Amino acid sequence: MNELAPGLYVVATPIGNLGDLSERAAAVLQAASLIAAEDTRVLRTLATRVATSATALSLTEHNVEGRIPRLLEAAREGVVALTSDAGTPLIADPGARAVEAAHDAGIPVFTVPGPSALAAAVSVAGFAGSDVHFLGFLPRGQGERRRRLVGAAEASETLVFFESPRRVGAALADVADALDDPTVVVCRELTKVHEEAVRGAASAMAERFRETRGECTVVVDVRGWAAGSDERELRAYLGEMREAGAQRSAAASAAARRFGVSRAEAYEAWPDDKE
Repeated sequence: MNELAPGLYVVATPIGNLGDLSERAAAVLQAASLIAAEDTRVLRTLATRVATSATALSLTEHNVEGRIPRLLEAAREGVVALTSDAGTPLIADPGARAVEAAHDAGIPVFTVPGPSALAAAVSVAGFAGSDVHFLGFLPRGQGERRRRLVGAAEASETLVFFESPRRVGAALADVADALDDPTVVVCRELTKVHEEAVRGAASAMAERFRETRGECTVVVDVRGWAAGSDERELRAYLGEMREAGAQRSAAASAAARRFGVSRAEAYEAWPDDKE
């Protein structure tokens, strides 16, 4: 490989299988004088594999501002690598501020592409939608989590999020409830020995993964979901009218005016005793 120009190199690292480290990524890590990583303990395994003598610099959301001057100084003179604990940096990790600072300082920023849990999960999900919305890690609170899911589903075809093994069951249950039980693919332990990509209804996956191990990437098929939002709102409105004691005929007339549909359509949408 030719001698590398000074600058900040954003290096993708394996998400589980060390064999996925590219030859170019290894060369950049070997040439670097400084390697920034969120968890330097994770970095040590990789550093040992490629036999680099670079200094490791911990870069977290809590210390990034204080570490930027040192990182930029090193990148002006030589090769600095920015890595993630696993996968491609800046996807659900704190490296964005460092890259922004390098651009602002006029320091060249280079990409060394490679493994990504996001891309890997989408590739094995088998959903045809091209409009992919990445949500990172979902909020921990149920209400906020459901609002985030609904808001994203209204403008997308495919949703992707990361989740811990402790919370993935609850998150999938919220996907089922908030998005009318769509088809999902749960990718667990990607590229590792116990890798699996399991496809099914969100409700079934919530039960299956209620107790599990390993980080999960979840892909959700929401094609057509937004198109049914008007019908869901109509039925919800009629349900509220029914609970309030309104008669079906009067409620249908009111709903027709409110939602701009025919009275017959509103009448047919009246919830039955099972709803």
